[in-house]
Amino acid sequence: MALFTEKRKMLGVAGIWRTVAWDPFSVDPLRLLLFLFFFSRSQNHPSIFPPNPWLPIAIALLTLDLPSLPYSSSLVLFYPFLISGTAFNGVVEELKKLTVRVAHVLPVSDDGGSTAEIVRVLGGPAVGDIRSRCLRLADESTSEAVAVRRLLGHRLPINPQQAKSEWYEIVEGEHSLWEGVSKPYRETIRAFLAYFQNEILRRPNESFCFSNGSIGNFFFAGARVFFQSLDAAIFLFSRVSDIPTESLVLPVISTNDRLTLGCELWDGTIIRGQNEISHPTTGSIGPVDKGRSSVPALPSRIKRVFYMSSEGRNSLHEVFPAANPAVQDQLSNVDCIVYAMGSLFTSLCPSLVLLGIGEIISSRTCPKVLLLNGTHDRETSGFSASSFVTAITDALNRTYGDSHNSLKNFPSQYINTLLVPKDGEIPIDDQILSSQGIFDVVVVDSICDPKVGIIFDPESLINALGNVVSRYISKKA
Repeated sequence: MALFTEKRKMLGVAGIWRTVAWDPFSVDPLRLLLFLFFFSRSQNHPSIFPPNPWLPIAIALLTLDLPSLPYSSSLVLFYPFLISGTAFNGVVEELKKLTVRVAHVLPVSDDGGSTAEIVRVLGGPAVGDIRSRCLRLADESTSEAVAVRRLLGHRLPINPQQAKSEWYEIVEGEHSLWEGVSKPYRETIRAFLAYFQNEILRRPNESFCFSNGSIGNFFFAGARVFFQSLDAAIFLFSRVSDIPTESLVLPVISTNDRLTLGCELWDGTIIRGQNEISHPTTGSIGPVDKGRSSVPALPSRIKRVFYMSSEGRNSLHEVFPAANPAVQDQLSNVDCIVYAMGSLFTSLCPSLVLLGIGEIISSRTCPKVLLLNGTHDRETSGFSASSFVTAITDALNRTYGDSHNSLKNFPSQYINTLLVPKDGEIPIDDQILSSQGIFDVVVVDSICDPKVGIIFDPESLINALGNVVSRYISKKA
């Protein structure tokens, strides 16, 4: 390996090529494959604007230090399958202290904030939730790791002109955010930012607004469009941000197409778009206000959520995307299934209504834990704990969808434990929970967030989750 290290310092692409050809086993096979792909692309790139992005990426794939963390049975206490949205982000750091071997499953239907602008102009699935979770999992053990995380987590100003000006500084490599980022990382990240910029310029009929834009979202979108693969974009983002290799970030639907979430209310109203369901806005691209009193109540409770065609306006335009096979595989092998707190119908249920998800979860005998919200929101006004359980059961059974695809499973086949934040405002109706077959209700210490109200204390929550799994393992022994 020392010989290879010396060899790769040779100047020119030919030198790098000879090194790889001479000693291919000294390079990670996947890295070698990606190098060959990018190198071949670089040979066909015209020498006009934008600058050739393929060669820096190819070189960086051989020079980036991307360590793999060895599996440690003493570190990994259990392997949880976490179905969540961004509400769980505040707990991720605490979870990493217990285990990094986690499958994080996230929806790809968020159409709010700067994500909406990317989807409007470039199409494709929404990547905001995935990017946000990747950043939470990113390494911070070195100054460079912190610099990369700061860059990819940066948001542009609200003012459109200021945002555009700052964006050009970043994409041209002149912004102070690049300080502390080494040349291989810099060239790799800039290449995909430049590719994103080029894709925008190729659409002269669409004027892109950079207001409040996330640099991480732009990098992610550039990678997705380039690879024509959401999974490949997640892989690249995970490697650049140095996420532990045992941590999986999985889109619940693996697609390169735009996905639109719809909901049907009990009064028959159809609402199109995740943001319109949970946090309707006036059409601005500023940050979405998720405060408790920032949005009006729904005219009626939500009956179900479903996916609809990008141009659809009613339930006649319902579509049925397939669940990500990787998600189904992980569901069959994890030690614990966790339904995280957050927006019930727009963060959780979009991952549950897909064909195959209910079938697999109901067949498992592991802990299946619901983390109850500490406060009501627009989607769950007036809900009790049993109402959350009923909504999740209906989603997994696909109760109100196509009757040919519905299930008849009991709530206890999907949820067997409830973790409840202390002093939360959601009523705990024990008798109804018992009738649903749920008897294990654990109260967890909480804290009061000035914006959203009562939330779980992160350390107490992770300890409680670990105790649930430990009790289950003890019973099996």
